[in-house]
Amino acid sequence: MLNRIDLRGSHRDPRGLLPRAQLDVSVAVEQIRPVVEAVHAHGFSAIREATERFDGVTLDRLRVPAAAIAAAAETLEPDVRAALEVVIERARKVHADQRRTDVTTKVVPGGTVTERWIPVRRVGLYVPGGLAVYPSTVVMNVVPAQTAGVEALVVASPPQKENGGLPDARVLAACALLGVDEVYAVGGAQAVAMLGYGADGADEGDRCEPVDIITGPGNIWVTAAKRMLRGTVGIDAEAGPTEIAILADDTADPRHVAADLISQAEHDPLAASVLVTDSPALADAVDAEVLRQVATTKHAARVQTALAGEQSGVVLVDDLEQGLRVVDAYAAEHLEIQTRDAREWALRVRNAGAIFVGAWSPVSLGDYAAGSNHVLPTGGCARHSSGLSVQSFLRGVHVVEYDEAALRDVAGHVVALANAEDLPAHGDAVRARFPGGDA
Repeated sequence: MLNRIDLRGSHRDPRGLLPRAQLDVSVAVEQIRPVVEAVHAHGFSAIREATERFDGVTLDRLRVPAAAIAAAAETLEPDVRAALEVVIERARKVHADQRRTDVTTKVVPGGTVTERWIPVRRVGLYVPGGLAVYPSTVVMNVVPAQTAGVEALVVASPPQKENGGLPDARVLAACALLGVDEVYAVGGAQAVAMLGYGADGADEGDRCEPVDIITGPGNIWVTAAKRMLRGTVGIDAEAGPTEIAILADDTADPRHVAADLISQAEHDPLAASVLVTDSPALADAVDAEVLRQVATTKHAARVQTALAGEQSGVVLVDDLEQGLRVVDAYAAEHLEIQTRDAREWALRVRNAGAIFVGAWSPVSLGDYAAGSNHVLPTGGCARHSSGLSVQSFLRGVHVVEYDEAALRDVAGHVVALANAEDLPAHGDAVRARFPGGDA
């Protein structure tokens, strides 16, 4: 089922040789552009039309009534509620340690620079609702924003026919458990446009004030809309299909490896599952386990499509050193290390959204209850981007405070550089403060 790529003996840059889902976001941008522009121009009426067309739901209002959010929490299955409470507790514990503190540097006597960390005022949090629903994503978005001190949190999630045109009840329940009461039954590109531009309507339930940042994963249409809105608002990342890479040697249990590859393939037919190993015997055993386990999994057709696609496969390498170079080049959203001395290898990894060390730290733990965040960079973006965190919602602002003596001391240098850059008015702005010619 899994394609096999043999890199043994190869000294080429592996980036162009590795399996990867091919998505052209620029094409998707042009396809959703009319929707985004209509929402910008017409607000509620355009959102209503797009929702009827794409979701088959006719919206009476955009905002979910507070009573519906509260009712979802009250009727939530006890085991799901208990699980969400644990997830919230662990996520809050991890994210609390990410808080930043203001730092003041004394540059010279009378001259300081303070770096302040200021939260954005209003954040739009997108929670998908397509092939699966994700109450856990509510937690992963909301907890770091709350920890950062964001003043207003807005959740948008697609309406579900089976829930009377409201977002999934478990998503609403997670919002209730986190104290989020501004929730909109809007999905896709129209949701991103609503969050970025705001929406005006005749009634309060048809209005949405624009946000400062939009975060959260979504399909290619959501990603395309986020690309369009970048600059109008901040975005966390352009999320693509989920992916897992596993670096494993002959000590790995093929049952575990196969199960973990399948767990990510379950998300989406475009999901990527990649095994990198120096053990042909493990590769063969994993192939056999994949065939056995896929036969009994619930979403077998979806999993088979993902595992057989060009974005998934087994990569054979000479040794773990080459394997490390391969996984660094791949820069997976999720990277598992199932080798001897797994922690030592994990600490040498440069590029990954999150790293899961050893046999007892599967990606599914991180999806839910490790305390880490599961909103992570995809498509190789882990080479330059991080997952969602408290820092995602903070802006570093420098506060510069010099007294007269401190400015006088450096004035000559400012003037010299201003003249060197042919910006004499910059120097004059300093000279004006010292009319006696001391600058």
